[in-house]
Amino acid sequence: MFNLSDILKKQTFTDEEIVYLLGLTDPQDCQKLKEEAYRRTTENTGNKVYYRGLIECSNICTANCRYCGIRKDNHNVKRYLMDKEDIVGQALWAADNGYGSICLQAGERHDEKFISFIEECLIEIHEKTVSEKLPDGLGITLSLGEQPIEVYERWAKASGNRRNLRYLARFETSNRELFDMLHSGKGNNEKVLDNRFRCLQNLRECGYQVGTGVMIGIPGQTLEDLCADIRMFQKLDVDMIGMGPYLMSEEADLVSLGQMENDKLFQLSLNMIAVCRLVLGNINIAAATALQVLHPEGRELGIEYGCNVIMPNLSPTKFRKGYQLYDFKPGLKDDPFTFGVRLESRINSRGREVGWNDSGSSKKWLMRSI
Repeated sequence: MFNLSDILKKQTFTDEEIVYLLGLTDPQDCQKLKEEAYRRTTENTGNKVYYRGLIECSNICTANCRYCGIRKDNHNVKRYLMDKEDIVGQALWAADNGYGSICLQAGERHDEKFISFIEECLIEIHEKTVSEKLPDGLGITLSLGEQPIEVYERWAKASGNRRNLRYLARFETSNRELFDMLHSGKGNNEKVLDNRFRCLQNLRECGYQVGTGVMIGIPGQTLEDLCADIRMFQKLDVDMIGMGPYLMSEEADLVSLGQMENDKLFQLSLNMIAVCRLVLGNINIAAATALQVLHPEGRELGIEYGCNVIMPNLSPTKFRKGYQLYDFKPGLKDDPFTFGVRLESRINSRGREVGWNDSGSSKKWLMRSI
């Protein structure tokens, strides 16, 4: 029999204790978990929440991941690639409005035209955002899928400052059977889990702050699977995590498997955030936009459970409808300036403050790089 109060005092946890914490459902128990995760976030990363202004550069994708609304075989989505002027313009807006960091995200492509396009964008963003407020320019996070190490190196060089550079490449699940199920379009496994792990190692070699993450509540996933994911985060020694609930997309290929009931999925997602904070300490953890689908204050509650990064969408509204990885994505019509002001107020209401003009590098990465 587990004693929750005793477990929450610990610094290291057994697998059985992690599974127990992930499975908490009693409101009072969940409140205790939240309070301890919040306390440890303050202790390990401080009181600030850092903005990553999200720019969804393109929904063109060469992959057919079965859970994704912009997968290659979805012919109902209107494809787009933002102009360099649009991308750089939104980055400049972010810099001018106090965002210390942005995230460039897109569907996965491997052609030279796209690779060089991103390279050109990174060079211009760095050149134009170095200022008195941002002497190193904007912090950059890239989320552009699996690439050869040579491409990661090109983009790192183009960014202008490797100490301000991150990459998010989620492995989605460490359960190989689940991973294959998620990536087995037309009977072929388009993605191989070991390749994803190799990419994360390559990113480390190129000097990136390494980010990864998983989906929570995948059909067939167990609490033991999520525990194994946390152990994998430890093994990979990651600097940041971006993870969220598994949400169904009518345009994907897994509709028949359904989705966990919203309230249960939401609490499980919050528990996963909190347990990651307890186990992993001083990493960065992002509050996923997907949390907002399950609860109107999803991202704010994510902050209470241990998140210290949030990603306001800066993409021009005309593109947002085309970048829906899951159904009912919020914020499709939000004006970036108005949303940012409202979001700060909501963050303040949780006892946190926004880290304006600060790229918010992972404390774990900073300690490693001293």
